Amino acid sequence: MPTKNKELFEAIVAKAGLKQEIYANTLNAFNEFKKETVSLAADYHTKIRQTRWPIPFEYKDLGTFEFELKFGSDVLVFFMHSNIFEFSRDHEVMKSSYIKEDKRRSYCGIIHVFNFLADSFKYNRTNDIGYLIARIFINRESHYFIEGKREVGLLYNNFPTANLDQAAIHSILQSSIQYTLNFDLLTPPYENMKEVTVQEMQTTLENYQIRTGKRLGFRFQADSGEG
Repeated sequence: MPTKNKELFEAIVAKAGLKQEIYANTLNAFNEFKKETVSLAADYHTKIRQTRWPIPFEYKDLGTFEFELKFGSDVLVFFMHSNIFEFSRDHEVMKSSYIKEDKRRSYCGIIHVFNFLADSFKYNRTNDIGYLIARIFINRESHYFIEGKREVGLLYNNFPTANLDQAAIHSILQSSIQYTLNFDLLTPPYENMKEVTVQEMQTTLENYQIRTGKRLGFRFQADSGEG
């Protein structure tokens, strides 16, 4: 029994140690995203002096695991999950020789990138919709893989060799902003909007409770840029 206990304890230490290592890598990467976003905002204000209308480009730190970048009429929210995950057996990453050589490489921390309308926060429209535009997976070797839309997802899928360095972080930020700029607010189908309750209409006058989203009434998955 003591031998079995020792093996059990060693397994606990190995798995927990692996997850702590990945968590540290992911948190470090998240902090680098914060620094690069601050730098990007400063560069914007250096290069864009004055416009007819005030166009924001603002970084806001929301704590250890979250920050936002507001630009124009959009907000990108970056959120790091505090837990460590493994890719599912059916995921394409699991079929690569990179993972088969060392299964520990399949365990990752995740940084999510969401897109919201700036007015959703400004007017406290809590029913409005945000969209996940990217998930950034980071493993024990600080290699990364991205699932995402168009500009974000198509460029960053070389998991065995992609290191999440400053140049990669800068490129991911640029691609996320570019995708958001191209992802415009569309008018929902008339059939989806022709009926409204008295309560919805009354609350709309107070705080815009009719739900708004860039693809509300449409299937977001049908977007031609699905990654």
